[in-house]
Order: sequence, then structure tokens, then C-alpha cells
Amino acid sequence: MPPGPYQFHVIACNEDGLWNEAGANLNFSVTPAYYQSLWFRLACAGLVLALLSALYRLRVRQIAEQMNVRFDERLAERTRLARDFHDTLLQTIQGSKMVADDALEDNADPIRMRSALERLSKWLGQAMEEGRSALNSLRSSTTQRNDLAEAFQRAGEECQFQRSMEFGLSVAGAGREMHPIVRDEIYRIGYEAIRNACVHSEATRLSVELDYLENLILRIRDNGKGIDPDVATEGKGGHFGLIGMYERASRIRGRLTLSSTPGAGTEVELVVPSQIAFQHPSPGRNRFEKFRRVLTKLGL
Repeated sequence: MPPGPYQFHVIACNEDGLWNEAGANLNFSVTPAYYQSLWFRLACAGLVLALLSALYRLRVRQIAEQMNVRFDERLAERTRLARDFHDTLLQTIQGSKMVADDALEDNADPIRMRSALERLSKWLGQAMEEGRSALNSLRSSTTQRNDLAEAFQRAGEECQFQRSMEFGLSVAGAGREMHPIVRDEIYRIGYEAIRNACVHSEATRLSVELDYLENLILRIRDNGKGIDPDVATEGKGGHFGLIGMYERASRIRGRLTLSSTPGAGTEVELVVPSQIAFQHPSPGRNRFEKFRRVLTKLGL
């Protein structure tokens, strides 16, 4: 019986069949259970409304977080494009200007002028290729293999083409497959370091070391005039080369160290953990090579 007031009415008859029409009445009521009470229903309604409100706020927060992630991705992509622009087109155009300025210093020599024009044409062609490569980087980068040693060798040869400098490249361990993004960032860091040494260090010797034995380690050394400590840590005002190197290293969870003493050269070292740098575990050959190098250092 639902909650509420009730009346129990009883009539009876005697043995002669006469009925007592008045009968007897008993009034009573059924008290509602707690889940049938008004306060319980109001509490449930309030709980449902609170739950709906919480779900709504959660959904709004999720949408806001998704939008923030997209904004961060767009900002990161703009930063990456700015770095690529500095590391490719701007540097190539700067090199082209240096070639043109060199030719204009002695424009009375037709042979030198022709040689400068040929070099300028080559640099401008390289700028076109770099621009095309930057536009197609998201597609082509995923199909290229690990060619860091060859790329750094070409960068060193370009440096020797600009100035007289002794260049050496050494590789420890076998080259290993790398994620395209990680590989590109490592190359940009190394290329920037090589170009800085070529253009600004006034060095006569430049060496590049690639180490695949455990973590990926890239070292670039020169015997030039060195870098001011403040510039080494914060970069030079209006220039984004060093800042871009630190940003790229941070993006791939690498550790970039720049050591320099005025008049004693500069060393740039990049260490990228193997779990991030390489797509496959370290092969046995690299482990054997590392063990052999330890024995060699111990004189065994």
C-alpha cells in the first residue's frame, strides 16, 4: 500500500441475517519509507543536477585542453619552421652574399668573377633545394634513412670550400636506424655547430665525432678563438643559432653542452638517450666495440 491515510470499515450480521449497516471504522495511516519521502526525492534530483553539471564542466575542460594542445602544436610547428628557416634558407642566402661580396672586391678579374658567379649559382640552387625540402619535409623525412655521417661529411666539405680548414670525421659503432624527427634535429644541431665553427671561430682544425655504442653522442671540436661564456649560454642578441640548438636538444630530450675557453677553441657535445634516439635495441656488434674500447683504455 502506498503511503497515506486509510479507513478500515467493518459491518456484520446476526444469526437472523440482519446487517449492522453502521458498522465500525478504524482510521490508520501508512508512513512512507525513506526512499518515498519528499526530502529523498529532492536530494536525488539535486544529485542528478550536480552530476550533470560536473559532466558538463568536465566536457568543457576536455574541449579546452584539446584546443590548448592544438594551439601548442601550432606554436611548436611555427617555432620549428622558424628554426628551419634560420638553419637552411637564411644561412644559404648569407653564404651566397659572402660569395657575391668576395667577387665584388676585385671585379676587374674576369676569371675570378666567373668562378664567383658559378659558386653563387650553386648556392642559389642549394637555397631552392632547401626551400623545396622544407616544404616537403613532413613527407620525405619519414622515408630517409640514417645518413648523419654522410650529411656531416658534406657539411665539413662545404666549410672547407669557404675557408682553409682541416676537417676530420670519426664514427664509433655501426650506424643505427633512428626516428626521422630525432635524426633531423640531431643533424640541424650538428650542422649549426659546424657552420658556427666555420664562419665565426677562425679555426684551422675542425673534428666531428659520432658515437653509436650506447647513447647517441655527437661531439664537434675546433681550435678557434672560442666563445664568450654569456653568448654560449644565452646566445647573441638578434641571432637564434645557439638558442635553436638548445631548443632542438630539449625537444628530443637530449643534453647539449657547449664548452669554450677564449683562445682555446670550442667543443659542442650532444647526448641523446638510446631509448629516444634509436628505434631498435643496441646490436651485439656495438656492445663488443664498446667493450673493446674499454680494454684499450685500460691498456689490455
